[in-house]
Amino acid sequence: MSNLDDMLERNKDFAAKRSAAGTLMPSLPKAMPHVKATIIGCADMRVDPFDILGLKPGEAVVIRNIGGRITPVLLEELGLLGRIGQVAKEAPGGGGEFHLIVLQHTDCGITRLAGDPDKLAHYFQIPEGEVKAKNVTDPRAAVAGDVALLKTIPALPAQWLLSGLVYDVATGLVEIVVPPAPVRAA
Repeated sequence: MSNLDDMLERNKDFAAKRSAAGTLMPSLPKAMPHVKATIIGCADMRVDPFDILGLKPGEAVVIRNIGGRITPVLLEELGLLGRIGQVAKEAPGGGGEFHLIVLQHTDCGITRLAGDPDKLAHYFQIPEGEVKAKNVTDPRAAVAGDVALLKTIPALPAQWLLSGLVYDVATGLVEIVVPPAPVRAA
């Protein structure tokens, strides 16, 4: 049996259990009020937000990229998600408490690209001379910088709670680097 065959067998178990429990979410508008967070995290296979934060299905939207970083492409994705909510006529979290979380981690693969400032400049869509300010070798400084960048985005709802976390791959623990606070003062 191939790896894909194994995954497809596990999918059959998933579908059967969810169907029997009535927890499948076929309607996006009905699912959106149950979403409590959007988590921006790293693509690293060791850092699955659903596992490390104990999330339930439908509890969070998770966007993953290299380093869990705020890039122009990620900002575009956030904008499109916001538009989907407008079209669906439903607010995430039902209009109540909602978290936007930047989750980065120790021993990230992006640190291995520190010697390739041209590639990082392209990834962040910035001049090569600005790459050092992205702190790719320091996850705590990087997450603080990315949270600060998100605070400057006027399209983000002011009342959303924005925070920055760093997951330690050696201990399995998550550290709050930037405590949850509204994106902007009301």
